[in-house]
Amino acid sequence: MQSAWARHLPAGVDPESLDLQHAGSLPAAWASTWATHGSRRVVHDGGAWITAAELEARSRIVAGRFARAGLAQGDRVLMSTATCAELVIAHVAALRLGLVVVPMNGAYREREVSHIVSDSRPAAAVVDDGDRARWVRAAAPHAIVIGPDVTLPDGDAPALDVSGPDDLALLGYTSGTTGAPKGAMLTHGNLLASVEALRLAWRWTPDDRLVLALPLFHAHGLCVGLHGTLLCGGSVVLLPQFDVDVVLDAARDHEATLFFGVPTMYTRLAASDRAEELSALRLCVSGSAPLPAELHRELTTRGGTRVLERYGMTETLMNASNPYEGERRPGSVGIPLPMVDIQLWEDSSEITVRGPNIFPGYWERVDATRDAFSDDWFHTGDIGSWDDDGYLTIVGRSKELIISGGFNVYPREVEDVLLQHPSVREVAVIGTPSDEWGETVTAVVVGEGPPDERALLEFAAEQLASFKRPRIVRYVDELPRNALGKVVRNELR
Repeated sequence: MQSAWARHLPAGVDPESLDLQHAGSLPAAWASTWATHGSRRVVHDGGAWITAAELEARSRIVAGRFARAGLAQGDRVLMSTATCAELVIAHVAALRLGLVVVPMNGAYREREVSHIVSDSRPAAAVVDDGDRARWVRAAAPHAIVIGPDVTLPDGDAPALDVSGPDDLALLGYTSGTTGAPKGAMLTHGNLLASVEALRLAWRWTPDDRLVLALPLFHAHGLCVGLHGTLLCGGSVVLLPQFDVDVVLDAARDHEATLFFGVPTMYTRLAASDRAEELSALRLCVSGSAPLPAELHRELTTRGGTRVLERYGMTETLMNASNPYEGERRPGSVGIPLPMVDIQLWEDSSEITVRGPNIFPGYWERVDATRDAFSDDWFHTGDIGSWDDDGYLTIVGRSKELIISGGFNVYPREVEDVLLQHPSVREVAVIGTPSDEWGETVTAVVVGEGPPDERALLEFAAEQLASFKRPRIVRYVDELPRNALGKVVRNELR
């Protein structure tokens, strides 16, 4: 019986002989492409194009600097800068050397930075902000803290691109099932298998040019957009932030073929009087949060594009996608990607996944890792359903995660911060449905004395990244609780 994922494969690809990790690692695959196609344009960030040969040479220099500074395979290097070519070079250099990259959101505040730094214990940190540099030094006094240009003494690079599929490549911090973010350990094999599956499924070729306005600290921008571009030998136009006109201008001026975004971006594109310009692109992909079916239809009508929705998460990278050739169903995330198995768990209908893209576990969290797996099936916490044609729809979440603008927000973390404010006796944080953001972070508060919404929001702004801060505050006399005293969040919603 042929696997469901075989429906994604181009004609002529034999599913029985498919090996998504045949190159060993992404750096090894990249180096092979650079050696044979050195003159190809690869990365553009508003300055001059960087060619494949230049990326190879400049990443080799930075790898040599890391090595001379004493960094060796397995050492962690935290990276938290605005999107730029220098960040790409530093990231590629770290992976080529066998370092473990720890991407970190540049919006994080001191408390959040301190937790990730203390947990991952990086040997070096690449940051572009004075406060972040100071917070890193406080949490890791022995770490080397440098800017994205990595101005360290030059040194000879040791053997590069030698990491194997099982070697650790990246720690992606995610809230998971507890308030404190945990590091999801992604191997070189995980990174390679995920984008190799996408290369096949989305017919990604060296002729493709991606406009990428997603941040490179997020798996969507980094592990899909950047990694996939480098694997297929294509090119990427990096934008520091999303703006409708800037995106559409870049797509036009650079003759782009691809755009990857989150539903919030597509909401704004659909509302633009330039929406029809999307039709010039070969493929528009949406992920990181559910794309409303009505927005999908609006983009088809006004933008002239059938957006392809897919499904992934930090721990698993990409799991499912609507087909490139075939029906792209509004409200569905499609069918399993090549080599990925998906099943709905027993009576709960929780989506569980297995495959070469699935992470081996959480960094130094044995219990959390054990709880996340049943045999080799990873429990996503999402609730799904299949239709008669094998398309998967996500109908809810068993976990209490909020996804706002494509970013994960775990209520417990926000609640712990708000409870520190003297005006708050009790609080429950939920997601309120939003056409623009997917969900809006909402705090339901039992006050201690007179309500002081402004002071509470200012306090949250000092402690939390912008996407985690409550945008709505509701005051109530008491929180609904069950017989065991647990807050009944469904009643709050």
